[in-house]
Amino acid sequence: MRTMTDSQPASSAPLGLPLYGASFGEALRRFFRKYADFTGRASRSEYWWWALFAALIGIVFGILLVAVGYIGGPTTDSGGHLFGPIGWILLVAYLIWVVTIVVPSLALVWRRLHDANLAGPFWFLGFVPVVGPIILLVFYLLPSNPQGARFDRR
Repeated sequence: MRTMTDSQPASSAPLGLPLYGASFGEALRRFFRKYADFTGRASRSEYWWWALFAALIGIVFGILLVAVGYIGGPTTDSGGHLFGPIGWILLVAYLIWVVTIVVPSLALVWRRLHDANLAGPFWFLGFVPVVGPIILLVFYLLPSNPQGARFDRR
């Protein structure tokens, strides 16, 4: 019998089941294929590859905004600089990106919580100041729990 661990080699698991040991590309493909699917489970590798990708996109946009965002922009009376046309284009592109990934990111988090045998609404703990995000981080790090199969589609 196969046990559920992230160290298993990735296989082509059905979209309704978690893909343990997902590669970077597999995790991204599954993220976008399961755009608004709050049912089922997501393995740690699926979650953390997406988290890395999303963080890298945010860093790239931030670097671009600082590096070229102020080119051609006006200067304030106090000597500050405002975004130029390129900065506004980058900012709008980043906002479109963020709006595009809000729902699938939330769905992925819910599926990750399901894989640890926790209900998706535990995500709301993140709104508790200071300790909420820490608790969620611990939940995201939890290993897969076979009892989380109760969240799979029947």
